[in-house]
Amino acid sequence: MSFSGAIIIVSFNSGACLTRCLESIEAHAPAAHVIVIDNASTDGSTSGTAFRRAGVTVQANPRNVGFARAVNQGLAATSRDLVMVLNPDCYLLPGAADCLEEELRRYPECAIAGPKILNDDGSVQGSARGDPTLFTGFFGRTTLLTRLFPNSRLARRNVRTEPERVTSGESFAVDWVSGACMLARREALISVGGFDERYFLYWEDADLCRRLRDKGHSTRYVPSCTVVHSGGVSTRGARTLAITAFHESAYTYYATHVARTLAGRGLAWTLLKVRCRLKLLGGAGDGSAPDSSV
Repeated sequence: MSFSGAIIIVSFNSGACLTRCLESIEAHAPAAHVIVIDNASTDGSTSGTAFRRAGVTVQANPRNVGFARAVNQGLAATSRDLVMVLNPDCYLLPGAADCLEEELRRYPECAIAGPKILNDDGSVQGSARGDPTLFTGFFGRTTLLTRLFPNSRLARRNVRTEPERVTSGESFAVDWVSGACMLARREALISVGGFDERYFLYWEDADLCRRLRDKGHSTRYVPSCTVVHSGGVSTRGARTLAITAFHESAYTYYATHVARTLAGRGLAWTLLKVRCRLKLLGGAGDGSAPDSSV
């Protein structure tokens, strides 16, 4: 099998990572239709020689329209039935795209398949997840309580990459997978209106998988398929924007799916505003920015 779907890459000042990403596609998915949506980059990252090969389409936005809207632009630019959403700071390992396609063919009700995602050092990112709840802020992938109590029920519910299941290589259904790399049925995405453009950055992946599940589709995590994700490359130079967008998107998610009462939404808004301000003040100057939804 040779993967022949579309691959949508949303880029913003992605630098050399974008070239490495495209080179991995050339090596491991050469028949793919690659669509790069550039969100007004200023680093010249879309002018390299990697863009000169056949099959690469570049759309340059005059301003940064956010991740969700840019992906939807990519969906509109292809008619291929399978669409991979891939971050520019990811690169494919051999067989990853073919493996994900096989998974979607094996499970007709599955709308999205996500691979095992590795950090640069080879450790496993927590990319298979449970639906965010009011406790997710305390037991998210990178929170202090998860680091202190990684085997707690709440931590294991939020991050579903249990060692025994990852090692087995068998896929399993999860609530959602990271939008850093996911393979989706284009028809299923179109049926729910694509990504929700209220999310400028972050949380749109959790929202999408939840809306697809409401329509009877499933999401599967496939640990036998592997990609590497450096994480946060595009946001390192836009820390304030990234942190603010993270918390605004968090509120949109909670107000839509979790906090259904006016009081609950008010509480979520207040807590997220306080958390955002503390993040902005506490990390000033360290260049840090969120690299995952939760």
